[in-house]
Amino acid sequence: MDKALYVSMTAAKHNMRAQTAHSNNLANINTHGFKADFAQARAMPVFYGDGHPTRAYALTESPATDFAHGAFIETGRELDVAINGDGFLAVQLPDGREAYTRAGNLLIDADGILRNSEGMIVLGDGGPIALPPQEKVEVGLDGSISIINAGEGPQTPAQIARLRLVNPDVANLEKDESGYFVTRDGEAAAVDANVQVTSGFLEASNVNAMHEFTSVLTLARQYELHVKLMGSVQENSEASARMLQIS
Repeated sequence: MDKALYVSMTAAKHNMRAQTAHSNNLANINTHGFKADFAQARAMPVFYGDGHPTRAYALTESPATDFAHGAFIETGRELDVAINGDGFLAVQLPDGREAYTRAGNLLIDADGILRNSEGMIVLGDGGPIALPPQEKVEVGLDGSISIINAGEGPQTPAQIARLRLVNPDVANLEKDESGYFVTRDGEAAAVDANVQVTSGFLEASNVNAMHEFTSVLTLARQYELHVKLMGSVQENSEASARMLQIS
């Protein structure tokens, strides 16, 4: 088979992978706390046999995540929290692993357990946070959770837990399949007392819609070019076969 076909085929394949990364960013433009993924392409020379490489295949990879902070959105809801500066909220994944997110839209389920909007258990310094029936909940700057018990007056607030706030080295973080961050070494991040939250706000996605949209359009045009190149290779191959038949 013509080597040009392999070159154009791998280019089209990895072009689709890059489109997937940018499309996923666009799909999460309204996801609170979402961090965009980078996608980069590079040439991989083909080393085969003697001599210098004369061909190069395309390779697209997602080497990192953009951890830039998103804008704050005021909601006024007492269980919405946004992290000031660097840091993450700790949650528990269904398989028991600890994961991290900057999406702070929290809620209390029917059993009184604090969860996020996707149903993940929100962790405190002592593990999952259980809240008794209450009339009001407040989250302090340091992540402390205070409540006014049902039937008691506003003069009797009680601090019952504190959000587990961490600030691991982002170089040791990676996204898992569910979109949460986990540590590459599998170790739980240490609590960082310097991480603060603001109640009544949520952090918006950091996706740049214009950049992602133009990237998708550019990649689509490149994909069409690679497909046309594969068609040209096929036409050349068929022409060569006809010439051999005539001779």
